[in-house]
Amino acid sequence: MYRILVADDEPDVLSLLNDYFEINGYEVITAENGKKVLEKASRNPDIIILDINMPDMDGIEVCKAIREYVSCPILFLTARAEDCDKITGFSAGGDDYIIKPFSIDELGARVSAHIRREHRENVISNVRFFGKLAVDYSAKIISVNGLKIEFAKKEYEIIELLSVNSGQVFDKERIYEKIWGYDAEGNNTVVAEHIRRIRSKLSVYNESYHIETLWGIGYRWVK
Repeated sequence: MYRILVADDEPDVLSLLNDYFEINGYEVITAENGKKVLEKASRNPDIIILDINMPDMDGIEVCKAIREYVSCPILFLTARAEDCDKITGFSAGGDDYIIKPFSIDELGARVSAHIRREHRENVISNVRFFGKLAVDYSAKIISVNGLKIEFAKKEYEIIELLSVNSGQVFDKERIYEKIWGYDAEGNNTVVAEHIRRIRSKLSVYNESYHIETLWGIGYRWVK
């Protein structure tokens, strides 16, 4: 569940935002003024919505005060739509501007988009693309145009070995040692059978060409 901190000095607006985001599955923290935002920012929200025109301490001042300590997106709510006001807000560390009166669904969509973007930036992904084929080495998932292909553990490990070392030739003996280990019981004939299965699964998506056989030498991954 994502946590959202919403600050507005208008009780009706605060209540509207609280109800909307709770219904949509967020944990909502509310603040009726800037000082309350400073108190509640330590609860590590995933996103903050700040009304600019709050008494005592406005949204711009709040943003400047907390920006060094919070990395989450900050969205401003404001009735001011002049370019100079937007520039001031962005300069203070804001990420987006919502003009009052606003569409609650548009606000919800923007909040969702910012959280998705933040999540993508924070996820360490190790993915390589080979045409339409994607190999996600972190999740150990192989897909074509977003469609996941199911591979057995050893099949995936062979693909990983060859694709990470794209263009390099591996004979059956070396693949067997790398995947099954030096002390494994069996012989390298199992490698050819696994390569056959991999090609069969990839051929459904016209991607079997990635594994090239060099007769009498071994196999290599082709981009």
